[in-house]
Amino acid sequence: MHFSIITITKKNPIGFQKTKQSIESQNCSDFEWVVVDGDKEPDNGIYDAMNKGLDRAKGDYIIFMNAGDVFYDAGTLSRIAQQEADFIYGDAAEDGNFIKRARSHTQITKGMITHHQAMVYKRSVIADRRYDESYKIAADYKFTVQHIMESKTFAYIDQPLCIFESGGVSQTHAARGRGEEKVIRSELGLRSPLTPYRQWAAGWLKARAPALYLKLRAIANQ
Repeated sequence: MHFSIITITKKNPIGFQKTKQSIESQNCSDFEWVVVDGDKEPDNGIYDAMNKGLDRAKGDYIIFMNAGDVFYDAGTLSRIAQQEADFIYGDAAEDGNFIKRARSHTQITKGMITHHQAMVYKRSVIADRRYDESYKIAADYKFTVQHIMESKTFAYIDQPLCIFESGGVSQTHAARGRGEEKVIRSELGLRSPLTPYRQWAAGWLKARAPALYLKLRAIANQ
């Protein structure tokens, strides 16, 4: 199993070094590292840069690990390599602390099932599909929904695959992201009328009562 690890970076040298050290520490060496640096080559935004990464990738499987994001530990790639499926996913640690358990891929209509960095896409399933740049926040959601719809086999790893660095565009523009997800579900013919209300309630609770939010998440993950 040969991986393409794609890293998007722009004006984040400290985060880039964190990601670089994490990738170099992996005890699995069967990968290529594709870096798209917005400081060296202009792009039209993060999804344009991610599409450039996809165009250059040659591996059997694609993993996005953007500047500041890191693998959970040195054995993460080795654990992923033990799986064989069109779509592989696992849990995620947020800022190295709270473990966010992934939902089943069958619940993709409720929103992202885990962080993008904890998802592994088989390149032969991706084919010529690219991120839809008309969506500024949730193009990764559409990309993932389409991949799941086109996949035949799935593998869930019951362990964290990444440590996610918070503060990205999907979190700072969460309301717009939820709106885009709703449009995407309609575009792809998926029905989940209660999802926007669940997402709003979760976002409200996380912002105003984070301790209670984490407690309820922990209970839900049991």
